[in-house]
Amino acid sequence: MYRFSIEEDEWILRFSPKVAIDADERQAILMSLLQIGEKLSKYSHGDAFLMFTNNIGAIVFDVETIPSFILTVSNIISDENWYIQDSVS
Repeated sequence: MYRFSIEEDEWILRFSPKVAIDADERQAILMSLLQIGEKLSKYSHGDAFLMFTNNIGAIVFDVETIPSFILTVSNIISDENWYIQDSVS
């Protein structure tokens, strides 16, 4: 679990027990969130968003704003598990 501030908001970053990544990857995720900055405050309680990184993959975040500002990394999907459908037929 990490604590960080963006503007006047205090956030908590936590990781689901099913997400197995090392400390360096956790730190990289935190640094990426700091780059997003004030855009985090636009998410409402119950929202989710994805962040794509080259070395980790797609990171799924769940947002809680009640009673505290909490981001939970609920899943990480490596790029070899991405499937792109170009057409619906």
